[in-house]
Amino acid sequence: MTDLKPQVEIYTDGACSGNPGPGGWGTILIHGPHQKELSGFAAETTNQRMELLAAIKGLEGLKKPCRVKLYSDSAYLINAFTQGWIENWQKNGWLNAKKQPVSNADLWRQLITLSHHHDIEWIKVKGHSDNTFNNRCDALARGAIEAER
Repeated sequence: MTDLKPQVEIYTDGACSGNPGPGGWGTILIHGPHQKELSGFAAETTNQRMELLAAIKGLEGLKKPCRVKLYSDSAYLINAFTQGWIENWQKNGWLNAKKQPVSNADLWRQLITLSHHHDIEWIKVKGHSDNTFNNRCDALARGAIEAER
């Protein structure tokens, strides 16, 4: 009998007040009837970094290898995994298509490492729409910024 990994849904969002500026991230982990909300703050950052950090913190919140459906409204995050950007960056020595260093390479490397521990399906959702969990993550991210003001 095979040992099935638990199925978890992770919703993520990042926010920035100014870009760059103070930023926040929010994530919700869902396993069956259980939900866990996480959020955090960075004093000087960008929206893109907060989007990536939300995904990192969500994945770090898992206690063991899981089958993950990770939902984000960040095309930057989702496309990097679903459209082969990450493989190209690694092949090209962490240079982008314009032969410039890849932005946020430190966070991308963390995400790659975390992705090796889980089976992840990267799913793009429409931001600021009717997705309850995405909207809650946005509120968590913005709340983290407000709490630091």
